Amino acid sequence: MGGCSSRCCTPSRKTPKSTVGTMLLRALEDLSEQDFKKFRDALADRDLQGQRYIPWGRLEKADQLDTKRLMLSFYGKAKALDVAIATLEHIQCRDKAARLQERKEEALGLDSSSPDYQRKYKEAICREFSHIKDQNARMGENVDLNTRYSKLVIVTKHLDEEQRENEIMAMGQRPAEIMKEQASSSIAVGDLFKPDSKGWAPKVVVLLGAAGMGKTMTARKIMLDWASNELFMEFDYVFYIHCREGNLLTPSSSVANLITRCYPGSNLPLDEVLRQPEKLLFVIDGFDELRFSFDLLLCEPHSRPKEGPVEVTLSSLLCRRVLPESSLLITTRPAALQKLGKCLICQRYAEILGFSEVERKEYFNTFFQNTEQVAAAFQFVRGNETLFTMCLVPIVCWIVCTVMKQQLGCRGGLTQSPKTTTGIYTLYLSALLQSLSSQLKHDMPGVLRRLCCLAADGVWKQKVLFEEKEVQRYALDQREALPLLLNEHIFQRDISCVSTYSFIHLSFQEFFAALFYLLEDEGEVRDLPAGPTRDVKELLESYGNSRNYSMLTVRFLFGLLNEEHRRKLEEEMGCRITPRITQELLAWLQNSQKTALALLMQKTAVIRELEVCHCLYELQDERFVAAALDPFTGVYLRGLNLNRFDQLVLSFSVKNFPKLESLDMGHCSFLWDDPEDCMDPQPAKKACGKNQQEEGKQSPIHLLCQALEKSGCKLKMLRFDRCQLTGPCCGALASVLSAKSTLTDLDLAGNEDLRDDGVKLLCEGLRCGTCQLQTLRLGCCNITATGCKDLATVLGAMPSLAQLDLSDNPLKDGGVRELCRALVGPGCSLEKLWLWRCRLTDASCGTLAAVLPASPSLTELHLGENKLGDRGVRRLSEGLRDPACRLQVLRLWRCRLTDASCGTLAAVLPASPSLTELHLGGNKLGDRGVRRLSEGLRDPACRLQVLSLWQCRLTGACCEDLCALLSTSRSLEHLDLSENDLGDGSVWLLCETLRNPTCVLQVLWLKKSGLNEETLQKLAALQEAKPNLNIGYI
Repeated sequence: MGGCSSRCCTPSRKTPKSTVGTMLLRALEDLSEQDFKKFRDALADRDLQGQRYIPWGRLEKADQLDTKRLMLSFYGKAKALDVAIATLEHIQCRDKAARLQERKEEALGLDSSSPDYQRKYKEAICREFSHIKDQNARMGENVDLNTRYSKLVIVTKHLDEEQRENEIMAMGQRPAEIMKEQASSSIAVGDLFKPDSKGWAPKVVVLLGAAGMGKTMTARKIMLDWASNELFMEFDYVFYIHCREGNLLTPSSSVANLITRCYPGSNLPLDEVLRQPEKLLFVIDGFDELRFSFDLLLCEPHSRPKEGPVEVTLSSLLCRRVLPESSLLITTRPAALQKLGKCLICQRYAEILGFSEVERKEYFNTFFQNTEQVAAAFQFVRGNETLFTMCLVPIVCWIVCTVMKQQLGCRGGLTQSPKTTTGIYTLYLSALLQSLSSQLKHDMPGVLRRLCCLAADGVWKQKVLFEEKEVQRYALDQREALPLLLNEHIFQRDISCVSTYSFIHLSFQEFFAALFYLLEDEGEVRDLPAGPTRDVKELLESYGNSRNYSMLTVRFLFGLLNEEHRRKLEEEMGCRITPRITQELLAWLQNSQKTALALLMQKTAVIRELEVCHCLYELQDERFVAAALDPFTGVYLRGLNLNRFDQLVLSFSVKNFPKLESLDMGHCSFLWDDPEDCMDPQPAKKACGKNQQEEGKQSPIHLLCQALEKSGCKLKMLRFDRCQLTGPCCGALASVLSAKSTLTDLDLAGNEDLRDDGVKLLCEGLRCGTCQLQTLRLGCCNITATGCKDLATVLGAMPSLAQLDLSDNPLKDGGVRELCRALVGPGCSLEKLWLWRCRLTDASCGTLAAVLPASPSLTELHLGENKLGDRGVRRLSEGLRDPACRLQVLRLWRCRLTDASCGTLAAVLPASPSLTELHLGGNKLGDRGVRRLSEGLRDPACRLQVLSLWQCRLTGACCEDLCALLSTSRSLEHLDLSENDLGDGSVWLLCETLRNPTCVLQVLWLKKSGLNEETLQKLAALQEAKPNLNIGYI
């Protein structure tokens, strides 16, 4: 794009946002209606001041206020006034242009207090950072940074240094260990150093991002915005240090040298600059590219910069031994976090997640200069879910736009598109090679082979910057062809300059490194220096040990096995590519998921890493995927944040997983673009309503559920507990229930937004004749009596359902009444019903009492944490005493019971021989309650095996009753007395009873605190004397 005028690079000297907006609005309001229309036409049709035009669709109905907002949004405060002045001159309103120029200069003069050298520094930074070069730019080509930059989604997070640090790759995959509540917190760039809710402001901020996620672009935008007085105005100076340059600094350097290098043109007065170090910010970009070791740090702190080895200088700055009052903003890839952790204690982490849906559209607007091209390209990508998903990563968005721009210039246009990252990179490489002359194309096979050697050597050495002599050693000196694939960098070293090279992007280096293992060696590279081994097993073993640096290389290995990709590369490169490593990749992938325990116990392994699915997706070979997954029967991927592309990748593997029996996605977040991100909000809302009617076809789990439907697997267990699913998701799940008659276990607990609407959709699948579900968990899903009414219609017609968990839902007594109507039906075979914390009262007990005799299949009832009270137990006991009742397990913990309930239950126990477990923990029973309960427990007709009395306010006074019980009971095997203060003497009394050979107790739980060492020793001796007795402590 064209260059920017000098005034558009001049910082606005702290011009308030309202001042710029007010001046702009006033100028627009001064225009006649006809001139205002001309002004909008010019904005839409002309490339003014090197700036992109604003699409006419946005300007057509814009008034003066709307136009002002659009200009500020498109051009930024620093450029909007300059564009307005140029536009006014273009439409022949020169007097108004001159007036606006005068107002701007008056406003700029408001802040004349800044030192002259500081203003000059900001002007120099504006000139230095106002333009960028595209990765494939030719000489003289550059792009205005403000024009190209699109807002990125950034979230704050805190990482445990011991967690595995996965490399974030170009498709938007994020580390598996990020908790969803951390991922949901977002932050603006301008707030990175803002105080938190407690008033604490960080001095060190680490900005994480995958390769190609926009870290450097963000760092450069920070520099430009600061110099334009739009950002971080609390800092007097902001210095930019790119770590790629740090690798090539002279052996001896100082912080003063670093600062001097940051000031283009002349020397800063360092004494003045360093007078207030708390007003300094260092932007350290690309920490992961440093090759220095930080194990040996300075032993003595320095208050002033001193010269030393460059690694010591940078260590001193990072470790806060030099200028500790200054602030640091460090960008890095996740793989370098451990290395960074050795240098400093990060005070705030933030992660770049990529483009939102709106910003992806905005990026297309900035990239293409033709309205028709924008519409065609975006419409094409938006219709291809894979491409659109991948465009959330800036580097991929750039590649896709670059490739499509090439295709739009061809006769066929946008007729085809690649699905995978490998496909996109292959197409991009093809586009690069097509620009070469015939002679250069003839030489390219040898060049590419040597380039692959260089790339693989760099991957093995974790090296991204190559000095000129290294490039020459690989005979890479084709000056016309090489810039297409390598970037050249000029650095000062002592009194001379040196040239260095890097691949267009690190991901391209990894692409060529993968290609290194597949190229046939036809003799061109035999005379080159010894490089890495061509044994792919060593690469895979190295990756298996680190799980970060070579991740994308391994993905490309799988992608390049794709026959279509191989054929296209062979045609374009003139090289032979062989799939000889197929079996090695297959064996590695299968062995990587087999844990030592699974091998020892000869159990079938499960897929535990999403990266396996990413590799298989790159290959796009369904037969290979089925063969690779043949040894596995399950997928276990809990606690991940899955974006759209992750879901697409996982769905591809699931669809081709013939032996899949279990899919556990518990605690995962299925991230989906917010509906508000849609370019046209009204159609988005309409679509949402329509999709709910179509059983959630646009729900975040739709792709995965669709894959399960189409898969030939015999799925048995499906878990989506605590996945933040909503009601429409149940429509997608209903289709799975209808299609998979083998599915017996469905867990949706903890999805608070599922609600009654979700239950209604789910029931559509449950009532399908092919559904044979046995266990359904819907705890904590905000289900009410309305949802119970829908479930009741299913229970009576679904004999396979044996366990229903509705715990922690506001069912209330009305919900229980709806359920009980179905429980007594002849078609209901429910065995376990969990209703804890459902806001029930004693009224529900009366309803359930009538059901117990009429539902002989019901063997377990959980009513814990409901306000039942003694009255509720009395009403429930009417059903328990009925001979037709077959209940075996009754849980009544924390139900506000007293000793009166113990008397009621004592009468029930002899009359209910099927009852084997009784849980009464968390109730105020007291010693009197134990005495009353023991009367029923000692009855020979009682068959109770488990009695839980934890936290029941028991003391040593109850132990005589317990001893009498233990001496006479021939069924009680498990007794929980934990969280009760029994005292040493009473425990001794229990020990004597437990020693009796006639005592059949096998498990005893006690409260450990409060017992002296002698008592604990006596319990240990008892356990040794009776090996069948297990004593536990809480």
